[in-house]
Amino acid sequence: METLRAAWDLVSGFDPALYAIIGLSLRVSLSAVALALLLGAPAGAALAIWDFPGKRVLVVLSNSLMALPPVVVGLAVYLLLSRAGPLGRFGLLFTPGAMIIAQTVLILPIILALTRAAVLPLKREYAGLMAALDVAPALKLRTLLWDARIGVTTAVLAGFGRAIAEVGAVIIVGGNINGVTRVMTTTIALETSRGNLELALALGVILVAIAILVNMVIYALGQIGQRYQEGGG
Repeated sequence: METLRAAWDLVSGFDPALYAIIGLSLRVSLSAVALALLLGAPAGAALAIWDFPGKRVLVVLSNSLMALPPVVVGLAVYLLLSRAGPLGRFGLLFTPGAMIIAQTVLILPIILALTRAAVLPLKREYAGLMAALDVAPALKLRTLLWDARIGVTTAVLAGFGRAIAEVGAVIIVGGNINGVTRVMTTTIALETSRGNLELALALGVILVAIAILVNMVIYALGQIGQRYQEGGG
């Protein structure tokens, strides 16, 4: 009971160290989501719209990579950013930038695959109209992405949920350095091992609250999309 009370005091008292960790976690995860969205949404829509050699292989690969182990991503990014790696000269290892790269790689397949799934039904529905109007490829891509915005937003939220709760990759490339790369998940692991359960529990409560909020928004978007379809657009 004392541990719970102490954890609540940290949250309600706006403890600077606690909220600095939360702020870094959000900055890293939101940056990764933004990068993954910029890369993954157009790629996912392109996979849905156009046929080309090797498309099936890319679809299978993107779906398979949704379950990519975080520690494998962390190891791959570590090797790229280490001094002996091809990107070592940029000095990104053990910085928030390295964590953003790792999370981007981790959630990119999620956004790509879910965007494709959202665009594919619209591509079939609009195929005749767009062929008759001879719509330019770039306009077709933008139109279908816009009309699939609820599904794309769901993909973004799913990616954010995966990123914010990730620990394996970020601890490998970030190093869990206090005040520099220490995020919620890595702090929970560290402070629990130290016996500092108050801080670990406070961060755990925040993390669970974020996860619940993300899932509530995903559910609400699903309901909106269902009503939209039932209403005939």
